[in-house]
Amino acid sequence: MQTVRLGQSDLHVTPICLGTMTFGEQVDEATAHAVLDRALERGVNFIDTAEMYSVPTRRETYSLTESIIGRWFDKRPGARQKLVLATKVAGPSRGMPWVREGDGMTAKDIVASCEASLRRLKTDVIDLYQIHWPERHVPAFGGIYYDPSKERSTTPILEQLEALASLVKAGKIRHVGLSNETPYGVHEFVRLAEQHDLPRVATVQNVYCLISRALENALDETLHRLDVSLIPYSPLGFGLLTGKYDISGTEGPDAPKGARISTYESVRKQRWGRADALTAARRYNALAREHGLTPTQMALAFCYDNWRVASTIIGVTSVAQLDENLDAWGTKLAPELREKIDAIRWELRDPAA
Repeated sequence: MQTVRLGQSDLHVTPICLGTMTFGEQVDEATAHAVLDRALERGVNFIDTAEMYSVPTRRETYSLTESIIGRWFDKRPGARQKLVLATKVAGPSRGMPWVREGDGMTAKDIVASCEASLRRLKTDVIDLYQIHWPERHVPAFGGIYYDPSKERSTTPILEQLEALASLVKAGKIRHVGLSNETPYGVHEFVRLAEQHDLPRVATVQNVYCLISRALENALDETLHRLDVSLIPYSPLGFGLLTGKYDISGTEGPDAPKGARISTYESVRKQRWGRADALTAARRYNALAREHGLTPTQMALAFCYDNWRVASTIIGVTSVAQLDENLDAWGTKLAPELREKIDAIRWELRDPAA
């Protein structure tokens, strides 16, 4: 795989990134380390994590993923130098008091979270430090309507950028990114960075997959024109686009053992648990099979072979899943198949937006 440049930064990454949010919840430490070993062996040079991982987030596993990765670095001398390491500062806690005191995300919070991540990851510098979700109120994680009456923002974007700049100046982070952002947010971060000579956003990490293509409604133009790279998460729609839920009834208690939707009630209550999301996924999965592809191959190829995408974040629970996702690289979708994909979207829209 050729590497790609992230935005206007000096970061060059493989077009596949290993996501790690399952480490510490669905994936034990030994398996997590085996997955990391295999990813490195197969040439992946980009891994993404977050202070709030593993997912679903809870007090007992908060920040555990970073610690698992840090212990892997300790056991694998030289591995850190081969990788571009990305992590994220959690946005306002909003019902998660184990993240931090209070409901906001102050400049002081950003610095404290970064320093804690550095300790857990056992590294001196984070290559890409991202804001996990906006400090201001936006419709994220399945919400679709902006409601100004819910606005509780107390830390202006300029103040957030200044905090990130202090971390860059201190040599603790190299570049900055956003996640679960809107076109307005991206424009404002870039505008203020350029106006005040502060770190320019290199990336945006938002959901993007066959059943959640809302970013094509404006965000893709924003990223293209501002030269900010998209590193999408959930290309397999939280497992819906692998085909494992295609048998009627498997979305409930009888779903495959260990599947997130059957295991975690909090996941079922979010966008991935919607009945229309499952209906749409089954349509796409059937279409893949009609064209001689596995559902996983088609769903990943949709991101892998897409002008909007710089590097696709894949989350796995085993080495075998990692190999399957990596082996899908190079799969091309014929023009007529893309037309049929778009026809389904026109009919069913974005049920997991």
